[in-house]
Amino acid sequence: MNRRINPGTVGALGALLLAGCSLDPTYQRPASPVPAQWPQGAAYAPPAAGESTADTLGWREFFRDPGLQRLIDIALRNNRDLRVAALNVEAAEAQVRVQRGALLPSVGASGSADYAQTPADLAGVGAVRRSPVTGRSFGVGAGFTSWEIDLFGRIRSLSRAAQETAFAQAETRRATQISLVAQIATAYLVLLADRELLDLTKQTLASQEASYRLTEATAAGGTATALTLRQAQTSVETARANLALYTRQLAQAENALALLLGQPVPADLPGDTRLASTLVLADVPAGLSSAVLLRRPDVASAEHALLAANADIGAARAAFFPKITLVGSYGTAGASLSRLFMPGSGQWAFSPSIDIPIFTAGINRANLDYYQIRKRVEVANYEKAIQTAFQEVADALAARGTYGNQLEAQQRLTDAYADSYRLSQLRFRSGVDNYLTVLDSQRSLYTAQQALIALRQERLASLVTLYKVLGGGWQEGTNMARIAAIR
Repeated sequence: MNRRINPGTVGALGALLLAGCSLDPTYQRPASPVPAQWPQGAAYAPPAAGESTADTLGWREFFRDPGLQRLIDIALRNNRDLRVAALNVEAAEAQVRVQRGALLPSVGASGSADYAQTPADLAGVGAVRRSPVTGRSFGVGAGFTSWEIDLFGRIRSLSRAAQETAFAQAETRRATQISLVAQIATAYLVLLADRELLDLTKQTLASQEASYRLTEATAAGGTATALTLRQAQTSVETARANLALYTRQLAQAENALALLLGQPVPADLPGDTRLASTLVLADVPAGLSSAVLLRRPDVASAEHALLAANADIGAARAAFFPKITLVGSYGTAGASLSRLFMPGSGQWAFSPSIDIPIFTAGINRANLDYYQIRKRVEVANYEKAIQTAFQEVADALAARGTYGNQLEAQQRLTDAYADSYRLSQLRFRSGVDNYLTVLDSQRSLYTAQQALIALRQERLASLVTLYKVLGGGWQEGTNMARIAAIR
């Protein structure tokens, strides 16, 4: 019995064949290998319920100092590392377009003109010719070459792998910006700290030189001993050595900042900014759950690399199945240009081919094994990225929870040394103590002041680090602030 085939069914079947199928494994995100909550204990401040996260906080809102904001803005426009990261994204996107182009046939047109001469003794058939024969032909045609019908999704899998690689590059570019913003802030803090240490050393040197002159005068009068004079001299020379040290460090800090900026440090930056001023937010919102780590660009990049490896497995699986390739052309030809496009001058060719893998000496199997192993490697890399991120955030949270108490204690210690130095001067002037007590108090105060400046810089740098490891710094302002500005 003859049955009619529904034309719609034929069309649907053809569309299905052209669309192909996917042999990619079903992707499931690996379970997070870290605890769901941040560490708790004496080193950690209790998290606040309902707080936002640092990655939603724009860097202009986190870094309040106008000079630092200006430096970050300059770096985002001029830094070469960030420029290279952006170009890598564009290159990866171009590769995606190349891979997607293989899904469609490449159609081209061509024109040809052939001239040939045949010797007389070879041109004749039966009769002997006395002159060579010149022949010519012309042709114009269009067609496509080596178009693979993606029945089993090999090309689509490769396209997905290229797309995921481009996504990974985009996340790497975002991570580069986050790192750059943190590097600028850290370098700026180092610059401020070196500037304060240099100013402190200049003041201390002036005070110790005055003390040395006083000791020298009393030694000449027989009141102070030579030992006291030499001890005063050691304090002066120590301050002079530190003056050279901090002068060098300040110049090197400016050079490091210029490298990050991609240009010299602006000469009109405010010179009176101090570490004790409000440069950054005192509290960095970390959120209650470690799930925020999944939004970190390095973790997202690792997951895109895993997705690319998953797509490569689909392409390797498709290599086990037949591959159909089409080659076709249509055109016109003639012995003269006037014969082109005349009736009867048309020519065409259509050459479908099928490649069935029967024996490949284990190459296809080895390729599949390779991409399956690579996927397991990317799973491990993804899990390691999360674990590294968790450790970085935990360390930064511990720093935030302890630096405040340490800074308060160091401030009290410095104040105590300042009082000790003041009292030692009063006792020396009253004749109760000798000048050695004053010199010891002066050295102790200078050391405590140096430690206080360094501790302030370290505390602010730890807050910058916490902001960075939580994914903050990739946007200029929060989304809510942008929406409000638009409205």
